[in-house]
Amino acid sequence: MYNVRKVTDDLYWVGANDHRTHLFENIHPIPKGVSYNAYLLLDKETVLFDTVDWSVSRQMMENLEYLLGERSLDWLVINHLEPDHAASIDLILARWPKVKIISTEKGFMLMRQFGFHPDEHEIRIVVEGDTHCFGGHTVTFVAAPMVHWPEAMVTFDLTNGALFSADAFGSFIALDGKLFADEVNFDRDWIDEARRYLVNIVGKYGPHIQLLLKKAGTIIDQIKFICPLHGPVWRKDFGYFIDKYDKWSRYEPEEKGVLIAYASMYGNTEAAAQALAARLCEKGVTNVTVCDVSNTHVSYLISEAWKYSHIVLASVTYNLGIYPVMHNFLMDMKALNLQNRTFALIENGSWASKSGDLMQKFINEELKNMTVLNERLSIASSMGADKAAELEVLADAIVESVKA
Repeated sequence: MYNVRKVTDDLYWVGANDHRTHLFENIHPIPKGVSYNAYLLLDKETVLFDTVDWSVSRQMMENLEYLLGERSLDWLVINHLEPDHAASIDLILARWPKVKIISTEKGFMLMRQFGFHPDEHEIRIVVEGDTHCFGGHTVTFVAAPMVHWPEAMVTFDLTNGALFSADAFGSFIALDGKLFADEVNFDRDWIDEARRYLVNIVGKYGPHIQLLLKKAGTIIDQIKFICPLHGPVWRKDFGYFIDKYDKWSRYEPEEKGVLIAYASMYGNTEAAAQALAARLCEKGVTNVTVCDVSNTHVSYLISEAWKYSHIVLASVTYNLGIYPVMHNFLMDMKALNLQNRTFALIENGSWASKSGDLMQKFINEELKNMTVLNERLSIASSMGADKAAELEVLADAIVESVKA
């Protein structure tokens, strides 16, 4: 059964929703699913913008058959070659053997690497600034390298104002009937998953996102629709989401607040983390999130780290080192290029408390533009009443820094 939605005159969403895949890119949990978006333009010539993951290809094909009817597919525009969008290319080429393909030079290189056969069809290699007319609609192509693969481009329809933005402006969560961002409560229900998608998938490439945003800024008054490859289509309130992308890609905290991430073996470090959270709230800093790094997937931890201005790391000492899951969290921060945060530290050790010094060394030497507060809470095995004053000093230092 076909399942399509109209974006605007002549343009349709022909993608699919996926609730069966548990791990996006086989690493990030997607408990609310994900959408794979493709778009069909019914002009004098017919045009498919990108395809979908192999797992939902049957749905896309049914959608295309329904909308095309007796017409053929004339053009396939591939903005991004990652398999969750390009895996169904061979199906398209087999079903419509006369289809012509538009992509970048690196895009065609990757098609061949993945085993597709574009050279059996008419191809057009495009570069930034090129245009193509499909009848009533003329599109132009904009290079978007490393957002987040080197071949990526975005396509802008100069006629209807649709920006096919590839992996930019996307989000986890399946659409489930809703196509437009204004059909959901995005700020309540979607923003956390949009952030988690962006910072874990593309976060490392902040400067490249900034470059794309600058290019988009030159045509922002012409954009009527932002059509990403995951998540809802935007047709209003562009400034809201563009501002989020601007902050995230500049590594600027989204909110003044505190993430307390703790690594606890037997609950004593957890107790210290919870005690600190209570003190912060009592002192007026209530925008606090507490996460157990052992039970929270690192993609969520990274998303929260991107959200908040301050991060408290509370870790036991393990084999004279940082607790492994905490060390993994730090390594992901480094890999994804997180910057411009203020840290505070809680360390625990029963006979040799080393985690605090090691975490500070990692932050100072491996991360960029970070500040570590001088105040630190050090506990031996468990936090007794004798540590109450030290806890207060740490809480006061964090509150002062948050409110600065």
